[in-house]
Amino acid sequence: MKTLIAAAAMTVLAGSAVAADFSEGSNAKEWGLLGEEKATFSGKVVDVLCELSGDCVENCGGGERFLGILREADNQLVYVMKNSQSAFNGPVVDLLPYCNKQVDVDGVMIGDDEFVQAQFYMVQFIRNKGAAEWNKANLWTKDWAKKNPDAKGKGPWFRRDPRVAKQIEKDGHFGLGHEVDAKYLAENE
Repeated sequence: MKTLIAAAAMTVLAGSAVAADFSEGSNAKEWGLLGEEKATFSGKVVDVLCELSGDCVENCGGGERFLGILREADNQLVYVMKNSQSAFNGPVVDLLPYCNKQVDVDGVMIGDDEFVQAQFYMVQFIRNKGAAEWNKANLWTKDWAKKNPDAKGKGPWFRRDPRVAKQIEKDGHFGLGHEVDAKYLAENE
């Protein structure tokens, strides 16, 4: 279902979203990604599934659904795939407090219209529309640490995440079974 939503959202972004220039006034950090363009704009934070299918729930799903921004300038649904953290963390924790509210965002659009015909957004800063102060979109790892107090230790969060460990235990590191992991290790020592 998540793949279907992502594909539908990417389709929504095709066309004018690719051609529009929202770079003026952006203070976003560039990452050197394919087709990257700074973009700052205003819009409404929305539940993507609700916008695409009419399946709407309270509080934009309470953190269980993908969120996007219905851009004010052209009424395009902008699919927000990540926040500003370098680990490519999701943006839902940063966007959820703004559910169904008008916001200003600053970040980068990713994608190259020559190859993809669609873009997605990496939000770096967010604020209530017209507010003076920006908030950094970097809440994911703090939220994860609060939800996983027993996963302390060194290294990136995903090496300590109980959900990841459970999945690896079930299906191996490649998701293809422990036999495939063993074969790979034997062939690549």
